Amino acid sequence: MNLYNLDIERGILSAILLDGKIYEDVASILKPSDFYLPFHQAVFETMEELYKKDLPIDEVFLKEALKKKNKFDDELFLEIIGTAPIEAVESYAKELKDLATKRELIHLSNEIKKIVLEEDKRAIEEVEEIQSKLFHIATSNLSGDFKIAENVITDTLEFIKKQAAKKNKIVTGLDTGFIELNRMTSGFGEGDLIIIAARPSMGKTAFALNIALNVVKQDKGVAIFSLEMPAEQLMLRMMSAYAKIPLQDLRRGNLSDEEWSKLSEVADDLSNRPLFVDDEGNINIHTIRAKLRKLKAQNPNLSLAIIDYLQLISSDQRERHLAIAEISRSLKLLARELQIPIIALSQLNRALESRPNKRPMLSDLRESGAIEQDADIIMFIYRDDVYKAMEARQKQKEALEKGKSVEIEFKEKEIEDAEIIIGKQRNGPTGTVEMLFNKKYTLFTDKVSAVNEVEPTEANIEVPSTLE
Repeated sequence: MNLYNLDIERGILSAILLDGKIYEDVASILKPSDFYLPFHQAVFETMEELYKKDLPIDEVFLKEALKKKNKFDDELFLEIIGTAPIEAVESYAKELKDLATKRELIHLSNEIKKIVLEEDKRAIEEVEEIQSKLFHIATSNLSGDFKIAENVITDTLEFIKKQAAKKNKIVTGLDTGFIELNRMTSGFGEGDLIIIAARPSMGKTAFALNIALNVVKQDKGVAIFSLEMPAEQLMLRMMSAYAKIPLQDLRRGNLSDEEWSKLSEVADDLSNRPLFVDDEGNINIHTIRAKLRKLKAQNPNLSLAIIDYLQLISSDQRERHLAIAEISRSLKLLARELQIPIIALSQLNRALESRPNKRPMLSDLRESGAIEQDADIIMFIYRDDVYKAMEARQKQKEALEKGKSVEIEFKEKEIEDAEIIIGKQRNGPTGTVEMLFNKKYTLFTDKVSAVNEVEPTEANIEVPSTLE
């Protein structure tokens, strides 16, 4: 099988010489390297130069320009002039593009061998380099034409009609499972990078896992990269929230017969859900990208990826702010490429704890510049009772050191108020979503529905278990 067609190449170039306006149509599809014969490449490249200078693309100007560059070949030029111009230029140009793409794939296959055998790199870096080259070939074959307003408006109206036909008119993106959060965000959009940030013990991991659980219950695929804890611990939290069995009881295996039965049902259900967990601790952005691309290809239903957490992704960059910038930008591009929302958890600076009002703001993000720029949505988790408990313990400690007794006014609750503060939203409002957090099950719930189900109970203060 020939991977080139010189007759078509000559016919297209002849058509442009006959009518210079045709160049614009061909140039929107082909580039000089898409021609197989080097002389044909030089001719098309020179046509481009004449076009940019607003000079006629005809035999006289083209011949003179080629001679100035010492790229003129009289015999090959006469072959072009003597070829009958092609009429359906765009169709033949696309055929040439297809042949050129196949030649690039053959070249890449040879280059893969060279990369693997000659370059002194780790295998994962070689895979990433090969994937990048393949992705470049794939995207270079796409049309880069502007969309005219009429077509964009038609597509937009179709989108609005589809949304109007949905039963749940609030959610236009991925349903988070939280009513008020959906109301504020309209769900997570395809290609969105969502940052969930908080100080330790606020419940970042719990909140992300709650969202993951809500999504897989819709039979939509979720991938979780757990860089901080083993997959089994992560699954304990998810099963605790789903079955509403206290996490501590699950960890100890201290369950009643009824709870064992409930756990078995939850385990069977989750086993049949499209949930994928990767708990490789030392992982870089290249590996994450390669794994998600592969998973998406194998499971087109993949609808969400979660990374716990951003600062644990390894990087070759020595400067940490440069590393975070590279990681956040790569995650945003990956979300767009795979057309799924990606949630990345992030730590906050300690600085906020020195303020009277400890509610987080964008400036509290570690390496906030890059993250703030790349993220479509930035959410903070804040639970005031965490700080009240810390203050109460500190007072108690200071009193004991002085040999005094102190009455603790603050009583720790089993179910606490929680705030999801939307500090940035590229396509929607900012504000606060009020929720409740059940520490026993590591479960966030909408405040109104949760109040109707369970009334908060009070207990004597004790050091809470780490939630993240």
